[in-house]
Amino acid sequence: MNDASASTDQMGRAESPGPDLGALIADWLDWSETATALGVSVNKVRTMIRDHQLAAAVPSPGAGQRVPADLVQDGEVVKGLPGLLTVLHDGGWDDRECLEWIFTDLDLPGRPIDALRENRGSEVKRRAQALSL
Repeated sequence: MNDASASTDQMGRAESPGPDLGALIADWLDWSETATALGVSVNKVRTMIRDHQLAAAVPSPGAGQRVPADLVQDGEVVKGLPGLLTVLHDGGWDDRECLEWIFTDLDLPGRPIDALRENRGSEVKRRAQALSL
């Protein structure tokens, strides 16, 4: 693995290099900013990431782990996100792969994150279940 493209997840494991998440996802929050946005502690954010209620990745080399800002809406985790992340993780996906899929246009119309934020998550979850079989 090329050291320039390698990053680590919240548990210190190497994440596989993939698409440029920094280009795919415009706004990121560090764990402290995420905690403030959700009204919880940084330790709670860490637990939420570990339990797949939130997803985090390193958007660019040296940036440190961050949470996409669009995963938080009105002081809460976007409705349907924890269930979607569980489905994808049960299918063997890591957080980086989940975020790539969630923020890619899949003709839903639009990206899965947009459908979730607009409370149209049932089709997103159906597609995720089909991918994770």
